[in-house]
Amino acid sequence: MGKQDEHSTLEKVNVLKVKHADPVVNFEKWKKKYKKTKSRVKEERSHRRRPEWQVEKEQIDKLVAQYDQINAKDAVRFSDFPISRKTLRGLLEGQYRQPTEIQRQTIGFALRGRDVLGAAKTGSGKTLAFLVPVLECLYRHQWTAIDGLGALIISPTRELAYQTFEVLRKIGRNHDFSAGLIIGGKDLKSESERIHQTNIVICTPGRLLQHMDETATFHVSDLHVLVLDEADRILDMGFADTINAIVENLPKTRQTLLFSATQTKSVKDLARLSLKDPEYVWVHEKAMFSTPATLEQSFVVCELHQKVNMLFSFIRSHLQKKVIVFFACCKEVQFMFRAFCRLRPGMPILALHGKQQQMKRMEVYKDFVGKNSAVLFATDIAARGLDFPSVNWVLQFDCPEDADTYIHRVGRTARYKEGGEALLVLLPSEEEGMIAQLQDKKVPINKIQVNPEKLQNVQLKLEAFLAEEMEQKERAQRCCVSYLRSVFLMKNKSVFDVFRLSINEYARSLGLTGAPRVRFLNKAQQQQKKPQTEQLEESEDVELRQFKAKLRGEAPGVEPKQTTESEEDEEESTAALFLGTAGTDDDDELQEVDLLTIKRRDVFSLSEDQEGVEENLDLPKGKKVTTLSEAKKILKRKFQVNTKITFSEEGETVQQWPLVQKSTVPVPSEELEEEFSGINVEKARERLKREDQEFDKQEYNRKIKEKKREKRLKAKAARREASKRDSDKSEEEEEEEEEETVAYLDHSGEEFDPSSLPDPDKPAVDTSDTSGESSGEEHEESPPNKRKRPAHQQPLDTGLSLAEDEELVLRLLGSR
Repeated sequence: MGKQDEHSTLEKVNVLKVKHADPVVNFEKWKKKYKKTKSRVKEERSHRRRPEWQVEKEQIDKLVAQYDQINAKDAVRFSDFPISRKTLRGLLEGQYRQPTEIQRQTIGFALRGRDVLGAAKTGSGKTLAFLVPVLECLYRHQWTAIDGLGALIISPTRELAYQTFEVLRKIGRNHDFSAGLIIGGKDLKSESERIHQTNIVICTPGRLLQHMDETATFHVSDLHVLVLDEADRILDMGFADTINAIVENLPKTRQTLLFSATQTKSVKDLARLSLKDPEYVWVHEKAMFSTPATLEQSFVVCELHQKVNMLFSFIRSHLQKKVIVFFACCKEVQFMFRAFCRLRPGMPILALHGKQQQMKRMEVYKDFVGKNSAVLFATDIAARGLDFPSVNWVLQFDCPEDADTYIHRVGRTARYKEGGEALLVLLPSEEEGMIAQLQDKKVPINKIQVNPEKLQNVQLKLEAFLAEEMEQKERAQRCCVSYLRSVFLMKNKSVFDVFRLSINEYARSLGLTGAPRVRFLNKAQQQQKKPQTEQLEESEDVELRQFKAKLRGEAPGVEPKQTTESEEDEEESTAALFLGTAGTDDDDELQEVDLLTIKRRDVFSLSEDQEGVEENLDLPKGKKVTTLSEAKKILKRKFQVNTKITFSEEGETVQQWPLVQKSTVPVPSEELEEEFSGINVEKARERLKREDQEFDKQEYNRKIKEKKREKRLKAKAARREASKRDSDKSEEEEEEEEEETVAYLDHSGEEFDPSSLPDPDKPAVDTSDTSGESSGEEHEESPPNKRKRPAHQQPLDTGLSLAEDEELVLRLLGSR
């Protein structure tokens, strides 16, 4: 038997030899390979007999046993990590093969269930560093849609949340988990119906808290992983209350992952999240620079009134590039976008800011990603985490708030081994303080000069545009006020000093004829000039008001007129006061306020009456403007206040407002002139008495006429009842009445004209013929409009009353 087996194997070897055309076959090697395949087939057959959940559980146990053996230095590919086949297949399909440094060092800690604080340069792949552990955690627990929420990923902006959701769809398509994007600007009802069956929720803080408060079926008691993307921004003061409320509802036995390019180290912030022995991973902590090495950074010092000209000249000289321009506030983006669309620099202009609707923002984001050359005007909502491919330049038109904001802005270019350039525009007053901050953060930046010969002046064109369009002029005014407020509310006064800015020249560079005098700036100047004693007295008054508020049960330190809305809403109210309008804008710019808006209340407390723009009144210094003084001025000038007069076609004046009361008594012209300037009470009383008398006479006459009419109607009704009682006449009498009534008809066959009958409600009127003879007694009952008829058409005397005659004629006509 052994020889026969050997003979059969030799035949198989010969078959392989012919098939592969190998000159020499290693029999022993082939025999081992054959045994391995045979054993593997047996295992697969045995696996098929077992249920899938049991096989999957064994695979999970093998992966968990390998977690303690993870060596980050040896991990060259994602397959070197103990990761499930479904996740590895998704990474390969998404073209992710080799992990970056932050992914290599954090995935091992996250798989073991440790809390991680990850920090790395922008564009280093922090998204996969927390998405892979999230998928593996739910896979280990065999999570299903019935189990509800298992992982929560919070992002500061909607665009960043959308980008994270798209990456999760790529790498997690082979898993059976359900994922949802919960952000503002979408239908809350449809989200509420599905959120309780969602395993992974990617959201913004505001909308998540709204679902926690309003959606009864949404609960987070079984949460396993909490991820904060851009953690330093989420833990900032703009999101403090929201994050505190969210964390209170989360279970304490969760895993927390924090990632950002500029990670927070504050013990207070970490204590709010209840972290347990977190692993702090900063892969570039010992690096020479905190920005990518492929990024070329430079700054230019420019006067405020020359910034618009420099921006236009920069765009004109980079027509084949992809550029992102960062501004300080939404009103600047709105005005600059429309202004540059009219200037037509030669390449597409796009705008992205928090005042747009969500669908519009997503459309702009996708449009800019798909273009090869374009300019994107954006606020800081595009500064964090967003991956714009192939961005060549990042231009910071306004100075960033701090060095961290600068690092996030320039991180939109030179992402993952690609090159890029960044340009920072600084004012002379901002240069020293900002450059010192960048050097402390290890940011290499060089100073360059602007060539004045290539600088193009667009001020005259902007003036022409504002003269043509009133709406554009209003946007320019809002832009000016909004920029001044953004500088005024900055914390670092060594860099941002609004009192050192040339406001009039800046307003002219926007196309305005002059700059407004902003009231809160004047108030701040007065506070600076006040002596210390007055300031102490004011502080004592504030403390007294707060104490009284506590006694009344109100919130201490909050004035009744003080607003608590975001900075962008304050800009709208200020612009509305300045323009005399409600600050209307396009529909896509008036929607929700983005969560990124920080309430800067620590510099000065701005109330509503301080946020407006002061009118240019020529008043002596130190004198207060009161309503009494303004009223006296108006009386001196003899202005007619609150009146509106128009002219008719004949040239007569017609008072439209206030409405003139119509009088039943004619008013002399002298009294009208007096009333126009004021009301004479005595003459008004006399006129009212005359009007009452006239009204009483008219009312008396009306009542008399009404009584007479009632009497006539009663008499008519009585006659009709009498005629009904006499209806039992014989047929002969009725035939005679018919023959007599036929006389009313014309011999030519025409029907009788009912208008010729007399009106029973009117008295008989005497009529006379053409000869002037009186026919008084013979025709007493004839109608007043009777026309002269021939002798054979004269009406006959039936002996009945007029009502009976009328009823008889109508009956006969109805029978015909």
